Parts: sequence; structure tokens; C-alpha cells
Amino acid sequence: MSEPHTLKPVLKRGAIVTAANWPVVLLQFVAESNFKLLVGVPVVGGVVLVGLALDRDVGQLLSGDLRTAAAEIGAALVGQPWVLACFVAALAIAVLGGATLAFLVKGGTVSVLVMGDTQAGPVERPPLRLEQVTQATAYSIDAFVTGATRLFTRYLALGLTLITVYVASGTLYVVLVIWALPEPPDQTSVIAWTLVAAGSSSALIVWITLVNFVYLLLQLVIAAEDCSVRASVARLLRFLRAMGRDVVLVFVVILALVALATAASLVATAGLGLISFVPLIGLAAFPLQAAAWLVRGLLFQYLELTALSAYSGLHRRWRSGPATSMPTIARTAP
Repeated sequence: MSEPHTLKPVLKRGAIVTAANWPVVLLQFVAESNFKLLVGVPVVGGVVLVGLALDRDVGQLLSGDLRTAAAEIGAALVGQPWVLACFVAALAIAVLGGATLAFLVKGGTVSVLVMGDTQAGPVERPPLRLEQVTQATAYSIDAFVTGATRLFTRYLALGLTLITVYVASGTLYVVLVIWALPEPPDQTSVIAWTLVAAGSSSALIVWITLVNFVYLLLQLVIAAEDCSVRASVARLLRFLRAMGRDVVLVFVVILALVALATAASLVATAGLGLISFVPLIGLAAFPLQAAAWLVRGLLFQYLELTALSAYSGLHRRWRSGPATSMPTIARTAP
């Protein structure tokens, strides 16, 4: 008889290993929030400069249609070359500074999770005991700093490559949308342009998702095998040839969970937005929104790191060979 296996043990192990090393979830959340804050400062400054150049109130400039506001801001920046150069320079400095810190933190995070998965026993098998969770705990300040230092140079090179792909993809998207813009516009051409823009946006989202997926796997291979960025590409291809089906199944499940969490957060945000219009009671909306933002950010980081831990378990099992006791996902044996 055949004995079918499911994703449950792999995901359960990844979730337990991540929970056992919960400080890395907080560190990742702080690093990502810091990156968004650093990038947001020059963007807000650019909007203020444009508002002054156009002699318009910033709130009024952003209160209208987003495309109109973006077009006005872009036209104003292009019309002022020095302002545009300063804006681009400030944005580049903020992105590179925030990304460098994020790459440093990610090195420590991945190193700790790989170590936790390696030293953990069969935590995916019930019953789950506290000593098993403790065995999966690899986080310490020394371990985190050592992993971050060891992987920083390679993660920085990989991250700069990722940023280059982002910039190239975004540039191609903008060029395609502007090229398809009808002139002079009419109803039929506007509808066609809207379809092109929607299709391009969907393709960009799918492409960025796949790029992030490969980026995460490369980070894992570099940390687990202690290899260079160039060598990690070939090793990742071998890993995917052997365990590609399992890896894709984990990716699909985590992606579905992220989509559900995003939908739930949008519903919660809409509900809190309605409360904010109620006199007096609306004062409670701000702390509730802050709490929702905190929970949402931590949940998303936990899901991402759970996926990383699950990939780490699959990678470790692949490197160990067929002698491992954990069964392959969705595979049947006669």
C-alpha cells in the first residue's frame, strides 16, 4: 500500500523552529520598518519641495487623484534638474543605507534559523515538548552577530543585485506604460491603455514575487553551504532539480497564507477607518491602528521566516541524502 505524505510536517517544523528563535522575527521587523522610514523621509521631502515649487499646499496636492499628483510631481522635478538630482541622490543614499542594515540583519537571521533547524530534533512529530523547542533554539547575541558578520559581504553583493533587478523592472514597467499612453486620448484608446497598464502591473507583481522567492533561496544556500554568491546559483539549481516540487508546494502554501493575512488586514483597516469618523470614540482608532500595524508586520515576518525554516529543512534533508527519516512531500512509496 502507498502512504501519502503532506506538507504538514515540513511547515510545522519550520513554524516551530521560527517560534523557538522568536527574537529574529523582532529584529527583522525592526530592520524592515527602519528601511521604510529611511526611504520615506526623502520621498516626503521631495513632495514638500514640489509643493513649494508649485506654490501649492502639500495636503491639497496629495488629496486629489494619485496619478494626477504623481504626474504633477514628476513634471515639477523634471523641470528643476538640480532639485531632481538632489532628490534622486537623497533617495539613493536612503535606500542603500537602509538596505545595507537590512542585509546585515538578514545574515544573522538566516544563520540562526539554519543553525536552529540543524540542531533541532524531530520537533514535527507529536507530542511536542518544551525540551524539544528548547533544543531548536539557536539564537544568542554572539550567534547572531557571528552569522551577520560572516555573511554580510556576500549578502550585500546579492542584495545590490536584487536592487538592480528592482530598478530595471520598475524602469521597464514605467517605459511600457508611458509608451502605451494614447495621444490624443479617446475612449477606446484609454480603455486599451488601462488594460495594458493592468496587465503590466499584474506581470510586475508576479515577477517581483518570483524574484523575491529566488532571492530567499539563494540566501539560504549561501548560509547553509557557506559558499559564494556565484557558487550558490549552481547549487540552488541542483537543489531545485531534486526538491523543486516540495519547495514550490511550501511556497504556494505560504503565499496563500500571506494573501489571507493581507485580506484580513485590509478588512480590519477599513473597519478602523469607519470608527475614526465617530466623535470621541474615534480617538481610540489611532492606538488600535498602531496595534494592528504591529501585529500585521510581525505576522508577515513570521510567515516569511517560517518559509525560510521550511526551505532550510528541505535543503538539509537533500544534503543528507535518502537516509533521513523525514518523508518527501506528496510522494508515495509502493
